Amino acid sequence: MRRVAFGLGANLGDRIAALQGAVDLLAPHLDEPAVSSVYESSPVGGVEQPDYANAVLVGGSDAEPSALLELAHEAEQAWHRTREVRWGPRTLDVDVLVVGDVVSDDKVLTLPHPRIRERGFVLLPWAEVDPAATLPDGTRVVDLAAAWVPGDDLVARRDDVALVVAS
Repeated sequence: MRRVAFGLGANLGDRIAALQGAVDLLAPHLDEPAVSSVYESSPVGGVEQPDYANAVLVGGSDAEPSALLELAHEAEQAWHRTREVRWGPRTLDVDVLVVGDVVSDDKVLTLPHPRIRERGFVLLPWAEVDPAATLPDGTRVVDLAAAWVPGDDLVARRDDVALVVAS
């Protein structure tokens, strides 16, 4: 069983419903799933667009990385995700962040996710939900989160909403 982390984000439509929908679709495929608080974040790169709602879902899995990516794509499709503009607005974005200690430079699925260290909207919720998480090189996610310095990026926890993992 490997520890898996998914990054979830949405900035079109009902963002919280989309995040909850992703949790509802992905969590049944994980052992002891847990989800972070929701974080509001500014868009990074790309075109002018609304702010994102983000969260991180973690759990154990024996699934191959390609199967986890397929699940991520199924969740995005359930929320009518389109891929018209790189880093453009989206109804739901699901990234496979890590799959245990798997390291891969595959162009379809790079592991760990290549931009983890730069993204407060991933690091802060991930450190919250899984304080023991490490990257394959042994770097602790809580240390990366503590060292993250915001530029023009807004990343703020929202205490007015919560995602739930169904039991």
